[in-house]
Amino acid sequence: MNKKDIIICRCEDVSLDQIHALLEQGYTTFEDLKRLLRVGMGPCQANTCGPLIQREIAQFLGKKVEEIPIHKVRPLVLGVPLEKIAKGDDHES
Repeated sequence: MNKKDIIICRCEDVSLDQIHALLEQGYTTFEDLKRLLRVGMGPCQANTCGPLIQREIAQFLGKKVEEIPIHKVRPLVLGVPLEKIAKGDDHES
């Protein structure tokens, strides 16, 4: 199967080919890939793609998966109730 057809991060639609291209350019940490491809920033917060990306980095570097640090978890921000947006904010009056 073609690497372009293998989706690693479903939330951000990132292929195995994109991951390998950046690894070959020297971006060898999850945080590097996260900043460049947004992997791990979708709704699943890397619960699906995290282990897959860890494995790809480990294989590329010739290390064990356990040696590859996982991404930094930054919880999603709380949403704003639509009622607050609809009413507007009167702190300026």
